[in-house]
Amino acid sequence: MKALIPDEVARTGPPAFDSWVAARGPALLRLAYVLTGNAADAEDVVQDALSRALPRWERIVQADDVDAYVKRMVVNAHTSWWRKFRRRESPSSSVQPGGTVAGPGDGPAHDERQRLWAACRALPEAQRTAVVLRYYEQLEYDEIAALTGVAEGTVRSRVSRGLAVLRAGYGADGGGFDE
Repeated sequence: MKALIPDEVARTGPPAFDSWVAARGPALLRLAYVLTGNAADAEDVVQDALSRALPRWERIVQADDVDAYVKRMVVNAHTSWWRKFRRRESPSSSVQPGGTVAGPGDGPAHDERQRLWAACRALPEAQRTAVVLRYYEQLEYDEIAALTGVAEGTVRSRVSRGLAVLRAGYGADGGGFDE
């Protein structure tokens, strides 16, 4: 049985949770931010996923791809968060944004990014997740299917429909979005 365990792991034990989180935490936070569209909510989603991972860490590090396993936990935590969010908050169309002061990074490029993020946030959760994993995380369709637990054809459909909605928001030329 010992021969099946890599030599380094046999000598030192499984990778320490803290060191893994220090190395991969920022990527998980970026993924959660793209899914939630809000830094505070992204931190909550990652915290929830990591708090669920810690007690199972001995088993998780034996997985073929620890990163994919924990990314799946983040996506699941986001799904749970989204369900809670939808129940407790309902945006009001009567709220008008207050005046803002221009800051660093403001300008046409910033406005374009804001417009894109708003369009992404308007996508249904399943489409947004598929588009984010495909284009932000640069995962292949089969990887997304494994991560989200749906068929590859479903992933392709969600990405295609999500991009169609984003293109519609950017006019007929698609604003540079390509599949």
